Amino acid sequence: MKKTLLTAQALSDRAIKGLSEIKGRDIVRMDLRKAGGSFTDFFVICTGTSDRHVQALADSVSKFMQEIGEKPVCLEGYQAGQWILLDYGNIVVHIFQQEIRNFYRLEDFWGDAEFERLGDAA
Repeated sequence: MKKTLLTAQALSDRAIKGLSEIKGRDIVRMDLRKAGGSFTDFFVICTGTSDRHVQALADSVSKFMQEIGEKPVCLEGYQAGQWILLDYGNIVVHIFQQEIRNFYRLEDFWGDAEFERLGDAA
């Protein structure tokens, strides 16, 4: 499959679409481009309700990205299903169970980022 070149914003839109397809909760896009020392342009953060839901959310994001020839540079946490990280270089997708998201509070850690709170998937 030929890789489609998209901006980081457009890649994050695709990840959000994948999360929305599987009813992701509390979806947030964080624009880190103006945040000092950031290693990526966007974080996309989402909550799943169980191990299986978190895994299904990750599978959906992977499917939407594979359709345009994108593969993650790194995939972490899939087997446990508590917190899955999909690193696509310009964007990093974090899919948490609620307790883990509350513990790590990435939104607080990157407080100087611009936030777009998208809420629960319709």
